[in-house]
Amino acid sequence: MTATYPYNVPLAVRTLRRRDRELAALMDRVGPFNLGLRDDKTPFQSLLQSIVYQMISTKSAAATHRRTMKLFPNRYPSARRLRSISDEDLLAAGLSRAKVAALRDLSEKCLDGRVPRASRLRDMTDDEVLSCLQQVRGVGVWTAEMLLIFNLGRPDILPVGDLGIRRGFRMAYGLDGDPAPAELLHHGERWRPYRTVAAWYLWRANYL
Repeated sequence: MTATYPYNVPLAVRTLRRRDRELAALMDRVGPFNLGLRDDKTPFQSLLQSIVYQMISTKSAAATHRRTMKLFPNRYPSARRLRSISDEDLLAAGLSRAKVAALRDLSEKCLDGRVPRASRLRDMTDDEVLSCLQQVRGVGVWTAEMLLIFNLGRPDILPVGDLGIRRGFRMAYGLDGDPAPAELLHHGERWRPYRTVAAWYLWRANYL
């Protein structure tokens, strides 16, 4: 099934190709844009997954996430349901005490409205969403940017702190080392207002 994006992907691709020859060459190698949206997840579910995956290997994180999901009825996590799960059970699933504390904070902020529902987040600007989500313990700029890209489908997000994107830029542009975030941000000005599409192609460069 073809994904439906809240922005004009063909126009984005044409614009990026016209503005950046090296990026156009990378796009030829990668193929059609195919970012997988997670717009069926609630903000709580997405941020829970992001917190679980922080600072550990993907394999370990996936196992911990699976065990954590088993603690929820029908494996449907919600902020309210988290309240009924003990710290001991969360720790037994493989979460650290810091991550348990982060999930508790996320739950409370979702329940009291400081982290709004997806419908409200969609009405907010990128900067407003970033500011809002970073109120949550354990949620930084990168985590908030991932929600903007994959859940809200925002077209102009460039996570310059992401190692995969910086490494992809190095490979695509033939650099000796990964660019500094400020260098990548400066180069990325030519990609506006479709920096998300450029970022996806830089990610994919790591798998060529």
